[in-house]
Amino acid sequence: MDDLGAQLRHARFEAGVTLASIAVRTCYSASHLSNVEAGRRTATPDIVLAYARALGEADVRRRDLFAAAAAIGPIAANELIRNGFTAALADHRDSVDRWRDRVDQYGRDYMEIGADSLQTRLANDLVVMQQQLDSPTMWATAARALTTYGKTTKDPTEAIGWYDTARIAADRSDDLAVRIWVRGRAAIALAYEGAALPIAQRYADEAIAMSDRPSLGRVQALMARAHVAAGRGDTAGAIAADEEAQRVFDHTASPDSEISDAAVPVWRMATFRSMLYARLGMIHPGEQAQADADRLRPASLTRFATHIELHRALMMTKAGDSSGGLGHARRAWAALPADRRSQTLGLVLREVEKAAWRRH
Repeated sequence: MDDLGAQLRHARFEAGVTLASIAVRTCYSASHLSNVEAGRRTATPDIVLAYARALGEADVRRRDLFAAAAAIGPIAANELIRNGFTAALADHRDSVDRWRDRVDQYGRDYMEIGADSLQTRLANDLVVMQQQLDSPTMWATAARALTTYGKTTKDPTEAIGWYDTARIAADRSDDLAVRIWVRGRAAIALAYEGAALPIAQRYADEAIAMSDRPSLGRVQALMARAHVAAGRGDTAGAIAADEEAQRVFDHTASPDSEISDAAVPVWRMATFRSMLYARLGMIHPGEQAQADADRLRPASLTRFATHIELHRALMMTKAGDSSGGLGHARRAWAALPADRRSQTLGLVLREVEKAAWRRH
């Protein structure tokens, strides 16, 4: 039996809470949660946090999220345990400002370094951070960190588990801007990749429903809607969502000099739009977006330059040049050092390959 599942069941029994009440806080059914408690399914972080929220037990929240984090992903459990216990034994607590600064740095690092090295560092910090979730601001900071962590995973299904955890953490913060940003960022991440479109749509809808005020979270949620529509063959819907996103973006654009996963400067918005119009096979707006992205993007962001080359390859393929598009995509992928590649980039490459194979 899964020890963590048994712990969750015991805590639920002690608190007198039903499975049904916990199920409404997750994307899982009561029957799935029953299997988790019996050890037949994995107790993912979003499930652990849902139990913690429903039961109101700080000890459950901290102890069991630590156990879940050690059980999920490619990070070695012994390294996580060592870091967690070292921090606990030292009784060292960083200030909220220091945690915020550290998470801001992860947002900057995400733009320039490989996912594997970033994931290892971030996982270790998350293990320590979850022992210090004693204020709404810390929950908001953790939510941002968890969203970035989801971006470092190698599989959309695993990423969704972390995005769901980030949503729950954001909700505990009661910070509306963070709640919207986490959902919008997760939505555009999945929709841009062409992965799990129904979930991307749900995240986007949640973000958009929370507030109609301009924000970067809303921009990303609207762009996610555009990509979901494109993935479903709804060209008119995709264009309408893109136009609405552009109107909001005009009020919220980040400075072009800001390099961070939390920022959306003009070049990054152009990158979102470049992929959208490549998917739609619309050459003129796609080429304009690509030119804007290449002209304004900081030279250090080589991974994002590769994104644009893959978009060009996708447009070539959709225009009928399957072999040329596929060759262009594979050369662009090979030219990028392996330690700078990402799950997202790999999924875009696969989309080009599938488009080329369909035309053969």
